[in-house]
Amino acid sequence: MSLQESVRNLSVELHREYERIDVIIHNAAIFNIRQKDPILTKEGIESVWATNHIGPVLLNQLIIDLIKKSDDGRIITISSKGLLAKPSLKINLINPEFRNRKYSIVNAYYQSKLAQMMYTIWLSEELRDSKIIVNSIRVPAVKVDLSKFPDLSGFMKAMYKLKSRFSLSPVKMAETYKYFATSKDLLGITGKYFDENNQEVKFSNYQRDRNEIEKLKELTMKCIK
Repeated sequence: MSLQESVRNLSVELHREYERIDVIIHNAAIFNIRQKDPILTKEGIESVWATNHIGPVLLNQLIIDLIKKSDDGRIITISSKGLLAKPSLKINLINPEFRNRKYSIVNAYYQSKLAQMMYTIWLSEELRDSKIIVNSIRVPAVKVDLSKFPDLSGFMKAMYKLKSRFSLSPVKMAETYKYFATSKDLLGITGKYFDENNQEVKFSNYQRDRNEIEKLKELTMKCIK
């Protein structure tokens, strides 16, 4: 998902193998808590921005014809409950890739998730004359496999173990994904934001601001090669 060339190749394979696509869940994301500096893809885009936001937008563009062939097409974006801790965060429209400014993997990640939330609104409006619904899920803390991070400090491992006591299991979170992918309760419901309990939560004033969404759209299209 970080490379547009790879996303385009995936689209070719999907068109070759499938007559339609019913559901796509944009769960792929980078959030490497050990990362201290920006990493550029070979296409020259900061990897978190490329993977978490630009890749999903491009893939949707390329396979939307397959989703339109479904009688109940669904596009699901994934955001994060962690954004509640950053109520003043906005997308840096001038420098979203942290070029010539201090890098923060946390801010890079949450900026990309904020962009996906706003993209949910813009895409749902673009597809309002189709049968496709577009919604976003606010994912809380989910138990982390610490074996994926062998060089974490002892303190960080202890913190994550403590956090895991209050985190959802991957199986429980998957039940939420299944509901939004398959439930008939959602027919006709689009452009909304839901929590892990399938309850609608409200977008902030900034997230649903039409001017800000248009600015994000323009920025996103400039990143797509």
